[in-house]
Amino acid sequence: MSLRLNFAWTLAGNVIFSASQWGITVALARLAGPEGVGRFALAVALTTPIVMLSNLNLRGVQATDTTGRFSFSEYFSLRLLTAAAALAGMVLLACTSNYGIATLFVVIAVACAKSSESLSDVCYGQLQQRESMDRIAISMTLRGVLSVAGLTAVLLTTGSLPWACAATAAAWLAVLWAYDLPNMKMHGTRRDLLRAWRHVPFDRLKALVALAAPLGAVMMLLALNSSIPRYFIERGHGFRELGIFAAIASLNAAGTIVISALGQSATPRLASLYAQGDYQLFRRLLGRLAGLGLLIGIGGVLAALFFGRDILRLLYGSQFSAGSVVLVWVMAYAAVSYVASFFGYALTAARRFKVQLPIFSGLTALTVVFCFWLVPRSGAVGAAQALLLTGIAQGLMMACALYRTLRHQEKAVAE
Repeated sequence: MSLRLNFAWTLAGNVIFSASQWGITVALARLAGPEGVGRFALAVALTTPIVMLSNLNLRGVQATDTTGRFSFSEYFSLRLLTAAAALAGMVLLACTSNYGIATLFVVIAVACAKSSESLSDVCYGQLQQRESMDRIAISMTLRGVLSVAGLTAVLLTTGSLPWACAATAAAWLAVLWAYDLPNMKMHGTRRDLLRAWRHVPFDRLKALVALAAPLGAVMMLLALNSSIPRYFIERGHGFRELGIFAAIASLNAAGTIVISALGQSATPRLASLYAQGDYQLFRRLLGRLAGLGLLIGIGGVLAALFFGRDILRLLYGSQFSAGSVVLVWVMAYAAVSYVASFFGYALTAARRFKVQLPIFSGLTALTVVFCFWLVPRSGAVGAAQALLLTGIAQGLMMACALYRTLRHQEKAVAE
């Protein structure tokens, strides 16, 4: 399948799924108010770093495993073990937190949903390696549509946020069981899938963990960079302020879906170019991706400047329209992060996993410092400003790492 067709399928799946997830935010804003959005946002912020660590970004490792070093059964076996450990950790975190019974059940429901998603993700990695992006898009569409429909229906009938989140978890589990796992069998991995359940090759899994662990830590730190501002807002300003910030920040998804589609579609091609030593074409493709990301980001900033208040009032209601200044800062951060994301995809394609760990460790520390400085006095605006400063640092660090990687390879070839 061509890169253009893969991009079209990936974009379609990401658009529908992200629109559905944003639809959840709209439903919460309209039916549960800023406080409901805030509780849900806190649950996501608490669970996502744990899930990202446990996932080990196996999808990225699978997609760039051009030599077939590990089989699907080994990827799937490892994901089963780490998903179970992550779910136990998230439930323990929820039970030991002091957020109240309602928030406790919301966190547990979100944890179950994310555990199901992590198993679907490893199936996506197998399909992405074979450039079968159409099947991934169908799965994402099913998960997105069913989750927003279930959550909205439960909110309308019961008004219960915990039960609404449970409906999302049930929808994602149903898609995993009824589509993703059977799809693996149809795609020629039935024997591998059965071996994953019958035999766990621990010696092979150790080697896979050693390879992927740096990426897992990077993804956890990346999730923390997004979650840390939410922790600060909730502690200093409460669920209402957090809900306003989270609703506005979710608009970033409009550009992220395009960036993710481009990055996921281009990763196998970038990996192939890097493995072949064609660094000129590698740079050219990366330059096009980064330039497109910057243009999308600039468009978001202009829209926020001229139409921000009207957009927020139309989408979320009058309670959110006062956050137009926050929206401008969030869109500025988005413009920077889109470019930095493509540098990250390029490093992953080059299988430069370990170098990303110190970068994101430093970024996490910077996020804490910026939030400590800006959030207590400026609330959601300060959180958005902290994200922008961190995003600039991320882009500079990853660009330097990628430049050094390519220079090193070119020198080695020349010698």
